[in-house]
Amino acid sequence: MVQTKITLDISGMHCASCAAIIDRKIKKKDGVELSNVNFSTEKATVVYNDEKLTVNDLIEAVKSAGYMAKLNEGKSNNNEQKTKEEIDYIRFTFLFSLLFAVPAFVFGMMFEWLGIELKYMEYIVFVLATPVQFIVGWTFYAGAWYALKNKTANMDTLIALGTTAAYILSLYNIIFVPMSAQYFEVSAILITFVILGKYLEAVAKGKTSEAIKKLMNLSPKEAIVIRDGNEVKISIDEVVEGDIVVVKPGSQVPVDGVIISGNSSIDESMITGESMPVEKNVNSDVIGGTINKHGSFQFKATKVGENTTLSSIIKLIEDAQGSKAPIQRFADIISMYFVPVIILIAAVTFGVWYFVLNQTISFAILLAVSVLVIACPCALGLATPTAIMVGTGKGAQNGILIKGGEALETAHKIKYVIFDKTGTITNGKPVVTNIVNYSNLSESIFIQIASSIEKNSEHPLAEAIVKKSEENKLKLFNIENFSAIPGYGVTAEILNVKYYFGNEKLMQKNGLELDKSKKDEISKLEEEGKTVMILSSQKEVLGIIAVADTIKDTSKEAVEKLQKMGIEVYMITGDNLRTANAIAKKVGIINVFAHVLPEDKANYVKLLQEKGKVAMVGDGINDAPALALADIGIAMGSGTDVAMESGKIVLMKNDLRDVPKAIKLSRMTMSTIKQNMFWALAYNIIGIPIAAGVLYYQTGWLLSPIIAGGAMALSSVSVVSNSLLLKTKRL
Repeated sequence: MVQTKITLDISGMHCASCAAIIDRKIKKKDGVELSNVNFSTEKATVVYNDEKLTVNDLIEAVKSAGYMAKLNEGKSNNNEQKTKEEIDYIRFTFLFSLLFAVPAFVFGMMFEWLGIELKYMEYIVFVLATPVQFIVGWTFYAGAWYALKNKTANMDTLIALGTTAAYILSLYNIIFVPMSAQYFEVSAILITFVILGKYLEAVAKGKTSEAIKKLMNLSPKEAIVIRDGNEVKISIDEVVEGDIVVVKPGSQVPVDGVIISGNSSIDESMITGESMPVEKNVNSDVIGGTINKHGSFQFKATKVGENTTLSSIIKLIEDAQGSKAPIQRFADIISMYFVPVIILIAAVTFGVWYFVLNQTISFAILLAVSVLVIACPCALGLATPTAIMVGTGKGAQNGILIKGGEALETAHKIKYVIFDKTGTITNGKPVVTNIVNYSNLSESIFIQIASSIEKNSEHPLAEAIVKKSEENKLKLFNIENFSAIPGYGVTAEILNVKYYFGNEKLMQKNGLELDKSKKDEISKLEEEGKTVMILSSQKEVLGIIAVADTIKDTSKEAVEKLQKMGIEVYMITGDNLRTANAIAKKVGIINVFAHVLPEDKANYVKLLQEKGKVAMVGDGINDAPALALADIGIAMGSGTDVAMESGKIVLMKNDLRDVPKAIKLSRMTMSTIKQNMFWALAYNIIGIPIAAGVLYYQTGWLLSPIIAGGAMALSSVSVVSNSLLLKTKRL
């Protein structure tokens, strides 16, 4: 079975019920493995078996539900254009509706309030209200009809029923009951209010995706490359991997690559959130979309098109904003039953007032209309996705990439954070600090042997030892039978002599014991936070090399912030306990997992998960299993692609202070979602009974359908506006 994942752009949705209808239609197709329809982003993500289905089959499924769909080709600028066109269309519709609704309101209601009588006034209002009812309101009739065909109901159903009831009652009155009340202006104003609400909602929703728009605007359009020895300006789409690209002062870096000549400082704030320019020299990585400050340089293109960091970030944010948080399921369940329940309440309201309490049919219908139009499933449907869109966007602007609503929701529950040591708490660029030679070999030969063995190792400490020989301009030996032993060290042969280079466990494993003076010397170095590696032949211990990795400036502050947030912090490392404790003490960590083999890191994550939610922070390939197993894997942006792929959150600045920021952002986003849901539910729970007239006999007060319609229109706007407040909060 071949699974294919696509994204469809959906048009015509009016509320969360619409999204639920489409979702059910898609899932009914044989071959669909997963479907997620997001009302807020107007997208459907579908995973399906392409041996059973085609994209056209899925598009037709959406069309059969009464909505339009087309394949999203990943061009965010097209989405931005679509949003602009949608807003322009709704604004035009609103102005057209307003052109008729305001005079209808003035003639139908204002004149009555002022005691002004005008001959044929009810017919004038009828003429003004009709275009609003059937031209502007046609979209509601169409939506209601398709919902009915699908044996369900949505917001269109409520608006169509409510306004039609007011319109038909008025038409009946002017034909059969002359001089009685008519309510044409009510239906006209209601539709106008709904369209106004849609317009305000569309504008507000547009602002929730500003982070993507800003990133899209960073994409350069042209690049200068070297072709046949000459500088040629070409379209960014024509740049290929391996091209030599020229970047001049003040211009943008067009694609990702590695500098081969020249140097400069580059503003990477738009990608990483880091405000200070970063110095770049030969062999430095550069990111497409960043801004060159003053120097000029040439670089070799390594990633182009959709593979660049900027394109990957945009795709990641789009996926995150289109995903659902688990809390959204609650709103989805309510939305499924919301509209049918409201119709039932409206019917009961009419029946009680007309048949039981003996009120006039006009009175009973108006209360039923108020119930229909005050109910708002949209506010509930927008509560979660708008907050997630703003939250993930705010994270991206601060260099914190969150891969989906589930990660954003889970992060606020974190009780434990485990930091990998090397490259995470430390800079991952250790230097040789001590060389102790116990053998008859010269120090140069001793360093040559150690460096020759370590040149094939991928461990960060190996680089420091090899660099030491380079500093002393020592030539390395050819080695044979190199072997890395995870958690112990390495072994290799030089001139038919077998050497071991690693920790004390490696020595013991090969029958070599250290005397007390050597152990004391190693202990002293480890207490200083240095990692000690022992070099031996098969016969004897030759000496030790101590390497120290410098701690990142921000590590201690990050740990303090997490602890103030009530989160327990752990450090995990393959180092021995003494060295690990020395490093941990410097950054304020009490809990340490030491002597941990790479393959065992995930077991320690599992151990803590028995007590609560766990976040793992790491940067290396050996961290990937632990990152994947953790409730939240947080990968450093400087880490390997494997680590970044495994992490649910990526820190682009490599600043550990972004760990507490990510958790704080999750807490703020979840707080906003809960506020949105509370007010959406409270609005309906309080508003619907009032609209049904429960206060009438106690106070004599009734809720006008016009006020009910206005409140319904503004409820969605208030939810989106509350989500937008996330932008103003500090991390």
